[in-house]
Order: sequence, then structure tokens, then C-alpha cells
Amino acid sequence: MEDQNQCKTSDQQLQNLNLPKVLLHGPPGFSSVLQPPYSEKFHLLNHSSLPLHQFAATHPHHCATVAAVLCDGGYPLTVDMLSLLPSLRLVVTASAGTDHVDLDECRRRGIQVAGAGNLFSEDVADLAVALLIDVVMKISAADRSLRKRHVDSRAITYASKVTGKRVGIVGLGRIGLEVAHRLEALNCKVSYNSRKQKPFVPYPFYSNVVDLATNTNVLVLCCALNDQTRHIINREVMVALGKGGVIVNVGRGALIHEKELLKCLMEGEIEGAGLDVFENEPLVDEHFFSLDNVVLSPHAGFSTLESYVAICQLLGRNLEAFFSDNPLITPVI
Repeated sequence: MEDQNQCKTSDQQLQNLNLPKVLLHGPPGFSSVLQPPYSEKFHLLNHSSLPLHQFAATHPHHCATVAAVLCDGGYPLTVDMLSLLPSLRLVVTASAGTDHVDLDECRRRGIQVAGAGNLFSEDVADLAVALLIDVVMKISAADRSLRKRHVDSRAITYASKVTGKRVGIVGLGRIGLEVAHRLEALNCKVSYNSRKQKPFVPYPFYSNVVDLATNTNVLVLCCALNDQTRHIINREVMVALGKGGVIVNVGRGALIHEKELLKCLMEGEIEGAGLDVFENEPLVDEHFFSLDNVVLSPHAGFSTLESYVAICQLLGRNLEAFFSDNPLITPVI
């Protein structure tokens, strides 16, 4: 039996020699995103138990010949990391956002990049509206009170109507448009801020976020994170939104100046917030935990079974396309 197992191991090693090497850059268990038949078409290298630089030091022969990296959205690919992989030609990320990948360095080195495309747009939009309803209707806060048997009708803080709210969307891309369409069903008055005005949408456009906040009750953040949008939601914007204002963030945590958000929530400068993303993920500032006017979600906008099955397929198809000399399915660069 031992000899048979050794033969199987040797056969697998020989087979792997002829397969393209793909480095998995993500949390433990990340390898499950590649299912058969795709997982059988590549030599998968998992470094989750070691930082990449340590993996490179102990497995230089692998890192020297890695052709592709499959990465999770929470795991950065910096200039230093890319320099450890001299044969790298492709990065495939399992996220819609690409702020964790140094795209400029990838362009300089001629590395192609594929993302999740619009795969998660509907799920993220669903979550954005769910967070808005939860915060405004105080559903989670009421649930906590009921479970603790602390409900006192004389001390109830009344919820607010969602219907008719004036909602400003920051970033009217695919996710922002999906959010807008859902809010129309709630008779909300939608306006937006984006890099440029969209010629074929019916919503009022504001060229800066302060003006958008001044004219709305709610801000929903759907834009990408970059140097221009980092901390785009600062104290000035929050004060402009006003004491009845609500902020929902399904974009990236660093779109909001988080310390200023906490101050505004504690001091009553705004009404509440629904947050699926955080500035220092995976860490979450513990001051949020004691606030009843905040609803928290663990970056779960894409965590539906349907989307998980779809992203597994998409990642494999992008890898297969690249190594077959075909165009990427969802190219970024």
C-alpha cells in the first residue's frame, strides 16, 4: 500500500511538471475556488501558510517559473511581491475591485490582469439596499433589544421611512446603477456623483460630493478606491449630509475617513451607517460594536451561493483562456 501511494505521488509530480504553474495568493482554503475540471489543468502552488517572501526564499525554483497568480481581493500584490515572480504573465483576482493589485507595475512588466467583471454587481446592490433599509428602519437594533427582552414601548426610538428618501450614489457604475434601479422601486429620489456625468441616465448629477450630500438624506458609496477617492467621505461631507443622514458603504473601506465617521455617529452629526467594508480590513474598529445606529457586514456583498459557483467558473475560464492563447473573459488590462 505504501509503495502504491508513493507511485501515485510520483505520478502526480510528473504530471505537474507539464502543467502551467499558478500561485494561489489568498486565505487558507482559497484553493477551493478552482474546482475540477480547471483544478486539474494547472500546477497549483499554495503559500497561505507562509508570507510570499518566505515562500519565495524556501521555494525559489517554483517562484522563478510561476506564470500566473490567482488572488483574493484582501491580499495585496505590490511591486515587491511582483518582483519575486520574474516569469509572471497573468494575475487573476477573485474580486470586482483591483485596488489591491499594483496595476501600474503590471502594465510596466506586461502582465495581464483579469477580474470578476460585473459578476457581483446584483448581489452588492441587493446588500446596499438591505443595509439602507436595516439602518433606517432600525431592524438590527430592534432585534437586539427583543432578544435581550429590553423592549420598553415608552423608550422606543422611532424608525424612519425608506420610501421617498433622497439618495445620492457616489459612483454610478454597474453597481451604482443596480442600486439606483432598486431604489426607484421604493420611490426614492436618486442623484449621483461620478467621475463624469452620464449622458443617458435620468438622475441629477453633482460634480462634487459635498453638494451631493447637501441635497440628499442618504449616501451610498459604490465607487472604486484610488488616490482621488480615498477619504472622499470626510467630516465636511458628513456635516453637509446632516443629522438625519445615513451613509451606506459597499465600495471600499478607505472611501470614508473612518475616525471622523465614528465621531459623527457618536456625536449625532449623522443618523446612522451601514458598512460592508472597513478601512483596515480584515480588522474592524471595535468602537463600531457598541453603536446601535450602525449595521455591520463582513465584506459579504458577493457571498451568495450563486455568485460563489459563478466566480469559481470564471476564474478557471480566465486561466484556461490565457494558457490557450485566447482573450481573457473579463480583462482589466
